[in-house]
Amino acid sequence: MSELKKTPIYPEYEAQGAKTIDFGGWDLPVQFSSIKDEHEATRTRAGLFDVSHMGEITVKGPKSLDFLQQLTTNDVSTLSPQRAQYTLMCNENGGTVDDFIIYMLADEDYLLVVNAANTMKDFEWLNKNNTYSKEEVEIRNISSNIVQLALQGPKAEVILQTITKTNLKEIKFFHFNKEVYFSGIGKAAIVSRTGYTGEDGFEIYIDQSEGRNLWNVILDAGRDYGVQPIGLGARDTLRFEANLALYGQELSENISPIEAGLGFAVKVNKTSDFIGKSILKEQVSKGPNRRLVGIEMVDKGIPRHGYEVYKNEQKIGFVTSGTQSPTLNKNLGIVLIDSECSEVGTELFVQVRKRTLKAKVIPTPFYKRG
Repeated sequence: MSELKKTPIYPEYEAQGAKTIDFGGWDLPVQFSSIKDEHEATRTRAGLFDVSHMGEITVKGPKSLDFLQQLTTNDVSTLSPQRAQYTLMCNENGGTVDDFIIYMLADEDYLLVVNAANTMKDFEWLNKNNTYSKEEVEIRNISSNIVQLALQGPKAEVILQTITKTNLKEIKFFHFNKEVYFSGIGKAAIVSRTGYTGEDGFEIYIDQSEGRNLWNVILDAGRDYGVQPIGLGARDTLRFEANLALYGQELSENISPIEAGLGFAVKVNKTSDFIGKSILKEQVSKGPNRRLVGIEMVDKGIPRHGYEVYKNEQKIGFVTSGTQSPTLNKNLGIVLIDSECSEVGTELFVQVRKRTLKAKVIPTPFYKRG
C-alpha cells in the first residue's frame, strides 16, 4: 500500500487538532472541531481551507487559445488577463472528463485548476488531444509547486485586507490579481474572488515554500474575527447547500454538463468544434433525458450517494449527494432522475436501506447567500 500524499500544510493539522482521512490518496483533514461547527463558522464568519491537493496545469504558447477552445465547453475567447472562467472538458459521448477553472494570466498564458483526483487524467487528456507542436502549445503540470488556500465567509475580505496593501474590493467575482503580497510573506500570490462554499471569499495560490507561513498568517489575522480552519466534511456540506457539483457524484464520464444543469458553461454555438459538442448541442436543443434536481425528504431519513430513486414503483434514477443540511436543518438530496419526473413538487421515493421513504422535488440551490 503506497504512502498517502501530504500537502505542505500537513504539519499544521496536528497542531490544530485535525482528524485526517484518506481522500483520493491524500492524507487530509475531515474536521478540526466538528463538521457542524465549521460549517456554521464559514456561513457566519470565515473559514480557512487547505485545498493544496487540487491540481494546477499551465497551458502556454501562441496556439493556447485555439487549443483550449477545442478542449473545453465554455468560450475561452471571452477571457482577458486577470479574469477566470468555470468550464468543463467532455468526452466524445458528452460525459464529463472534469470541471475546473481557467485563469487567464496573460496573453497566451493560462492556468487550469483541476480536481485533485483528476490531475493526472486531465494532464494526459490534454496531451493526448494536443495536435500542436511544443512551440505552439506547452502543457505543464505544476501542482507540486503550488499551495492553494481558500478563505471563505462574510468576514473573508476584512480578514485578508488586514495583511495586504492590495485593495481586495477591486477583485470582482471570477476576477483575480496575480501580484498580491501579504505581510511577512516573501513571494507574490494569485488571489481570486472564487470559492466552493456559496459564500463570498477568495482562493489563494502561492509557491509551496510559503504555504505554511501564509496559513498561519491568515489564522493569526482572523483570530479576532472568529476564523477557523475547516476540513473536508464542512467543505462538502457547504458546497452541497449551494448546489455546487462534486466530480464523481454530480459529474462523471457518464453524466454530461447539460444533465447536471451546467448549460451556462457549455457554449454550443461557439465557432470552435470541441470534443462532445454534437451530443451536447442535441441535449441543449431537445432537452436531456435525465436531470439533476434537489429533493427534500418528507419521511425521516437521509438520502445518501448511490441510493435508488423511484416513481410509481419504477426506478427513475439515483442520489448523487445527500445530507442533513446544517443551515436549514432538513434532510436534502441531489438526484439524477428521468426528466419527466423532475418538476418541482413531484413526489418521489428513495430506497434508504430496507425502507422506501417519501421525498419531493424542490428548487436549488438549497442555500443562497443574503
